[in-house]
Amino acid sequence: MRGRLIFKFLAEVCRLDTAATASLDPDGSGPLESGYDPDFKESVLVDTNDDGIGERIRQEHPAVQIPCQVDTKAFEELRMLASGNAPRTRVDLVFHFKDLERLGLVDLPSGDALLRPGDRLVAIYDLCGDLVQEVRTPPCLYVTEARPIGFGLNIQKPKRNLLMVTFEDRKPGSRRYA
Repeated sequence: MRGRLIFKFLAEVCRLDTAATASLDPDGSGPLESGYDPDFKESVLVDTNDDGIGERIRQEHPAVQIPCQVDTKAFEELRMLASGNAPRTRVDLVFHFKDLERLGLVDLPSGDALLRPGDRLVAIYDLCGDLVQEVRTPPCLYVTEARPIGFGLNIQKPKRNLLMVTFEDRKPGSRRYA
């Protein structure tokens, strides 16, 4: 017995494709040689449309819908900066390992969930497939933590059963590469 999710929704998640992002040349003949910043080791921001806001250059695996429970900690909470409002959002989603295993989102040799920091939440749907909440892009919501929180209910043969994944926004920024 591994338990089950209650009040299920479907989370649409795009996982970061680290190999494809690393091999990407985001500025053609410019100074960048990879889709990752050499100092910060995360995907670079390039202002591709001259609006002063850098767009994140990243490659993603195809979107996947995963059953989950939703716990909203903050949603577009007022956060004033010198340049204006930069609302803060934090959403915790609880996934069941049996769903992750069924969808191929668990690394079998290590047992690690393949939902990792940098993955992006696209939307939340009900079980009929109707949109409940779309995540605006930007600012996007990215995984900042993915941790196992439940290790089963079966006394005879306990198994890990739940994964808590925290999605948070990132402040928009600009970095020009020319």
